[in-house]
Amino acid sequence: MARIAGVDIPREKRVVISLTYVYGIGRTRAEEILKACGISEDTRVKDLTDEEVVKIRQEVQKYTVEGDLRREVAMNIKRLQEIGSYRGLRHRKGLPVRGQNTRNNARTRKGPRKTVANKKK
Repeated sequence: MARIAGVDIPREKRVVISLTYVYGIGRTRAEEILKACGISEDTRVKDLTDEEVVKIRQEVQKYTVEGDLRREVAMNIKRLQEIGSYRGLRHRKGLPVRGQNTRNNARTRKGPRKTVANKKK
């Protein structure tokens, strides 16, 4: 397995796909990185030479990824909560932050349904 930014990327997959296993690198950025390194997207990770892996590693270091990016995102959320903004309150309550409807959906943020007993008539 090739190790990039502290993450073991899968050997059997194409390089462009396996780079997305690094937090902060999506498909578009992976394509940019490979273009800058001059490596084909269709190459499998197991077929990369050591020099190519080093090139990719150096290119990835130009971006904020993994631990640093996670820390930055967490600090941004913490800042919103501390200043008491609306978005910070939504984060604290575990509700959708970006204006989504919460009456019917939002199960990802709210978690599984909590059944409330019916009133007797």
